[in-house]
Amino acid sequence: MGLSISEIATKAKEQLTQLTGLKASTVSSLFHDEEGWHIVADMIELKRIPESADVLATYEVTLDERGNLQSYQRTRRYTRGEVSN
Repeated sequence: MGLSISEIATKAKEQLTQLTGLKASTVSSLFHDEEGWHIVADMIELKRIPESADVLATYEVTLDERGNLQSYQRTRRYTRGEVSN
């Protein structure tokens, strides 16, 4: 029996947190193909007051069928209050 989508998202956030030391904010994308699970997660890089000034980063993560991290990379860094197109 395979892992559920919520279990995959949780595993991605947990493993990314272990590797980066950052706190996970949200998973904004998750899909599966022949290469495995692909997850886009936003991590809090720097807490600020007010919270809207927090610095976040977007990471793309690939997990295998068992939920083991295969690769990750930071693709974007931004402030929480920043509006993107």
